[in-house]
Amino acid sequence: MPFKRHVEIGRVALINYGKEYGKLVVIVDVVDQNRALVDAPDMVRMQMNFKRLSLTDIKIDIKRIPQKKTLVAAMQEADVQGKWDKSSWGRKLIVQKRRASLNDFDRFKLMLAKIKRSGLIRQELAKLKKESAS
Repeated sequence: MPFKRHVEIGRVALINYGKEYGKLVVIVDVVDQNRALVDAPDMVRMQMNFKRLSLTDIKIDIKRIPQKKTLVAAMQEADVQGKWDKSSWGRKLIVQKRRASLNDFDRFKLMLAKIKRSGLIRQELAKLKKESAS
């Protein structure tokens, strides 16, 4: 099958546009072919267009339109936030947020560390080339 992430009840999605950008939500009901009802522990249940959602691989086992406390318990039991933080997508977003919050001096220190690291790599590569040539 070409698609592995389907729009279904219990699918965790990432909001990719709007004022809730970057928040993980759970699809609790499908309204029509363009919209879903989404909910998260720290937000009010709302309808959201599928274009504003990026589906993740994470899915929790819930019934259609659960109560808030049932949803929160299911999310904690499935360790949704932990799975997200361990995924490569989640780690990449964490790095992006961390880099965006760097100040000028931190960016300067990062630049110096990259220069130092690339110099060490270049030295080791030169040693390996020299050994293989002889």
